[in-house]
Amino acid sequence: MKRHYFSWLLLLLQSLAAQSLAAQAVAVVDDRGFRTTLPHAPQRIVSLLPSLTESICELGFCQRLVGVDRYSNFPASVQNLPQLGGGLDPNIEAIVALKPDLVVMAASSRAGERLRALGLNVVALEPKTHADVQRVLHKLGQLLEAPDVDKIWRAIDAGVSAAAQSLPPSALGTRVYFEVNPSPYGAGETSFIGETLIRLRAKNIISAKLGPFPKLNPELIVRANPDLIMVGDSSARAMLQRPGWSAMRAVREQRVCAFSPAQSDVLVRPGPRMAEAARLMAACLSEKSPGFSPRKVQP
Repeated sequence: MKRHYFSWLLLLLQSLAAQSLAAQAVAVVDDRGFRTTLPHAPQRIVSLLPSLTESICELGFCQRLVGVDRYSNFPASVQNLPQLGGGLDPNIEAIVALKPDLVVMAASSRAGERLRALGLNVVALEPKTHADVQRVLHKLGQLLEAPDVDKIWRAIDAGVSAAAQSLPPSALGTRVYFEVNPSPYGAGETSFIGETLIRLRAKNIISAKLGPFPKLNPELIVRANPDLIMVGDSSARAMLQRPGWSAMRAVREQRVCAFSPAQSDVLVRPGPRMAEAARLMAACLSEKSPGFSPRKVQP
């Protein structure tokens, strides 16, 4: 009887230990449908997408990053980490050498298959809308066992709303063209940038039917004749050389907001700095109000 009791007790303790280990495991299904289960929250993370890098840091786990892509530059501390190429052309050997227990990357990157084949845990997450930013924060929060994810998202969302409330009545309904690339690619209504413009009660001249970030015929923009253009300063001058653009209302009246490279990073990354992006757009829109002089681009 005594031997039977101790055998039963041993089985119970083993069962409790197994349950404890299972409770410590973390799991997530990524944007490509892969389920990744880790025995515990990752301690060595490689991030190959700037918005994911910024989200991990916003959640309070910047110190667990051991390497990033060449475009991750915020917060400043990540600039001291090994740079591992881009999301589409990562340095596989350098990533493996870092021995990460998790690699996070864009769902559109094909490098995930190679990294998985080499035995690495890969989670592909790619925010494209405001809802995606919230979803990705929660997925990363699951993996990192982060507290207060909802609180972080509420602060971001409230910041966007506050930017909208700061606008003068004269700015509402402004017809905007937002250029993300000098090819030119524009931000459509269904992009996260387009969603921010909607919340700022501006009118995006690129309709939803063209997709989130369509490549555009420059003549389409000339015909649309926007009230205001938002563009990176690196391509603002080149924009003026396009046929017919100098006659557009926005260019003629110098209603062009040319954003610095640092500001452009904020604007084109769907992540925790989305409220800051909304404030930049709101400041640009406000400059159209009576009594304000919009930022000028000289021919």
